[in-house]
Amino acid sequence: MAKFIGRKRELAKLCTLLDKKSPALIVVKGRRRIGKSRLLSEFGKMVGRVHIFTGLAPDKGVTAKDQRLEFARQLSHEFGLRGLKTDDWGDLLWQLAAQVKTGRVLVVLDEISWMGHDEPTFLSKLKIAWEMYFKENPNLILALCSSISMWIDKNLLSSTGFVGRQSLVLTLKELSLPECGEFWRDQEKLASPLEKLITLAVTGGIPRYLEEINPNLPAEQNIKNLCFSPEGILFREFDQIFSDLFSDKKILYSEICACLALGPADAKSIYQHIGLSGNGDDYAHLENLVLSGFIAKDYSWHLKNGKMAKIAWYRLSDNYCRFYLKYILPNKHRIEADDYHDITLTALPSWSTILGLQIENCVLNNRKLIHDALGISQQDIIAHNPYRQRATKSQSGCQIDYLIQTRFNTLYVCEIKYSKDAIQKTVIDEVQQKIKALAVTRNFSIRPVLIHCNSVSEAIEESGFFAKIIDFSQFLSA
Repeated sequence: MAKFIGRKRELAKLCTLLDKKSPALIVVKGRRRIGKSRLLSEFGKMVGRVHIFTGLAPDKGVTAKDQRLEFARQLSHEFGLRGLKTDDWGDLLWQLAAQVKTGRVLVVLDEISWMGHDEPTFLSKLKIAWEMYFKENPNLILALCSSISMWIDKNLLSSTGFVGRQSLVLTLKELSLPECGEFWRDQEKLASPLEKLITLAVTGGIPRYLEEINPNLPAEQNIKNLCFSPEGILFREFDQIFSDLFSDKKILYSEICACLALGPADAKSIYQHIGLSGNGDDYAHLENLVLSGFIAKDYSWHLKNGKMAKIAWYRLSDNYCRFYLKYILPNKHRIEADDYHDITLTALPSWSTILGLQIENCVLNNRKLIHDALGISQQDIIAHNPYRQRATKSQSGCQIDYLIQTRFNTLYVCEIKYSKDAIQKTVIDEVQQKIKALAVTRNFSIRPVLIHCNSVSEAIEESGFFAKIIDFSQFLSA
């Protein structure tokens, strides 16, 4: 097994459960490949004993009976049991509880939403098993995991049967940039920060994808191997994860992501683009993608009072999904024919522009690093997000890559720029126009900030225009 990287904060939270004198029910959710099972396996080493059971992906033809049979198979393999009754979840869960009724033990029900697929009584029987059997062991920790976060929220966190019973709820996000750098292992100090960042612009901070990086190869070769080869793990990954997570709704969810690959949009625009009516179910689809970690919901706000605006902008925040929809899907047949084995990435249409958008996502997913670089405390921030100001009769419209408003009436106007060459002084004019368009009163202080990933020209340095120039690649330096 590859070296376990990151998740120190999450492991610390889990370790607090070891001091409890009573059983613990925990919930772990997050995007597919984000490392939920691996985190719990690592925690299991600290517990001393761990048993992990995983549901079957709900492919076409998989029935509730198939889920029970698979669980029984895993149960038999784990404990050497034979002749298990498989027609009722109550019996299966009782058998599991009987094997873990003493000693410090971690039991993981992974992809629990799949286990309960097409089984209306599954959750009620799990609740009974927890209350009557599992809780008899004061040293037991039961972890319920799912990649379908909306299912978790509806059936475990909001359900009357489980409300108040969880000792801990963890939502796993992408790894931070410093953690991602560790996947280059022995080459961490030899690979340039920019090369790492270009790779991360495609993979994001998803541990499973980062495990496939060959640290001895340059970024371009790693991306070609992962994405533009018929055998590459990221070539077919999009279809697989959307089938696993969204089953018969996968086409609809894919269309939403494809719409947002064109750029951020509000809900109404998304509905119109795809041909949806915009009812409650359609809104739930958007929220499900947010909870599953594929898209982000960015609210603008009123600068005068800090209150959130009613309209939110949805953004495709998952770097892999954006790259797949922009470059892999349109060339899928040619990649299958192995026509792209000698492709030069810089020759791809709008490569520099797309790479800039991908890196912008990396910055937004690691905004805490920006706060630290600016010396801003979290408690001093009123609001922060990509910011859109609509044009009206009295004000111009503007878009700011990232805006931070503090309780001291200070606005940090952050411009995120990627260029293979040094960024030129023209960026100052761009930022000045955005600041001029901002509808703010005189009691606000404005601090322009430039976030880049390579280098800036001497003219920018000498101008003194930017209150802070942040080289984002520094966070990947060994």
